[in-house]
Amino acid sequence: MAEDKNNSSPLTADIQAVDADHHMHPFTNTGALNKKGARVITKAEGVYIWDSEGNKILDGMAGLWCVNMGYGRKELVEAANEQMQVLPYYNTFFQTTHTPAAELAKEIASVTPGDLNHIFFANSGSEAVDTILRMVRQYWAIKGKPYRNIIISRENAYHGSTIGGTSLGGMSGMHKQGAPLVPNIERIRQPYWYGEAGDMSEEEFGLACAKALEEKILAVGPDNVAAFIGEPIQGAGGVIVPPANYWAEIQKICNKYDILLAADEVICGFGRTGNWFGSETLGIKPDIMSMAKGLSSGYLPIAAVAVGDRIANAFIEHDEDFNHGFTYSGHPVAAAVAIANIRLMKQENIVSYVAEDIGPYFQQQLRETLADHPLVGHIEGTGLVAGIALVKDKENKELFPDDLDIGLICRDHCFENGLIMRAVGIRMVLSPPLVISREEVDQLCAKALTCFDLTLKSVS
Repeated sequence: MAEDKNNSSPLTADIQAVDADHHMHPFTNTGALNKKGARVITKAEGVYIWDSEGNKILDGMAGLWCVNMGYGRKELVEAANEQMQVLPYYNTFFQTTHTPAAELAKEIASVTPGDLNHIFFANSGSEAVDTILRMVRQYWAIKGKPYRNIIISRENAYHGSTIGGTSLGGMSGMHKQGAPLVPNIERIRQPYWYGEAGDMSEEEFGLACAKALEEKILAVGPDNVAAFIGEPIQGAGGVIVPPANYWAEIQKICNKYDILLAADEVICGFGRTGNWFGSETLGIKPDIMSMAKGLSSGYLPIAAVAVGDRIANAFIEHDEDFNHGFTYSGHPVAAAVAIANIRLMKQENIVSYVAEDIGPYFQQQLRETLADHPLVGHIEGTGLVAGIALVKDKENKELFPDDLDIGLICRDHCFENGLIMRAVGIRMVLSPPLVISREEVDQLCAKALTCFDLTLKSVS
């Protein structure tokens, strides 16, 4: 696969040159990329993408955790085209609405758990998380307790890259840039059993990590805490599935101290874990919930916050504007695509397919194909999301030295051999489209095994 822009085709080289001159990429060393030349993606269909050199690549990450229904779905393209011709844009400020926004709110409410029946629209997961930040603090202000403004998150959590999302997240590399961060954010340990539990069993570790929340609440004062926020399964942190007892304990603690529970469903939502939302899979009953990515299968930018009755009723009964929103909140074309996406998921029984067929098969095949590989220390996941820890010595959990970026070495071998698998430190993560077939899962696993072999050879 072409990596050096000096050996690329004229078309590729031309696009790379324009890209280097004008395009600043997210989460990227710009200078290094400009010297190398960006990979140019030209088309996509199903679970595959093609680059400008004609290479066919199995997209094991569904774009950026988002193309749940696969590429090339004409139903979603037609929904955008039809809406564009009727009403390409109007805002939902000024006491106005339009059919796509209202219908999408109803459609989302038809699949959200519990009483999460009220929908606030945004355009990205980061904006949805920022909305949660403002909404939970304003909720307590409405209730006459503005001092309840501390929000507790977790180390290694990812909640977006706006200043609010970065502040809520727990990634030190992001915290080093763009400071100062939003105040009154506290963090506790992450529930990463394989990497951080020592000799504790999963059950013991789950209790210990949940206890860390109670300890933090008591340290800062229960009547100062607004909410706890967490991803059901940590995604960009490396696909970390908490111990089975973890979320039940977290829920008990939030209930005990009357603290709002916010679920960040940007990655886990819309079928990824075998339920409509990861909260259902992990047994969480959130008061408020963010979503994006799979809401439109990534075809157009759109996000939402589902708000439970407790919070929504406080805003409804409070005689004052909530001064928050975005120009494109509930954009009619994005909303039309999201409606078509949810209805298509229902029509094709995608959630059941993930829960009962392809999800268990994916998890089984990953373990049968890769678990015995010398590099693989541990595989965890559920549904169509998985994280694989790479180690130097699997018996002793010995890691590779810090100056050897084993994840990036493996990622590059994947790119060169027709597979997109993301590196998160020493963890390789997978999140393929939900429409992937068993045959395509077999291809993915075979490619991953080849790439692990090549990675091992590179470091031996």
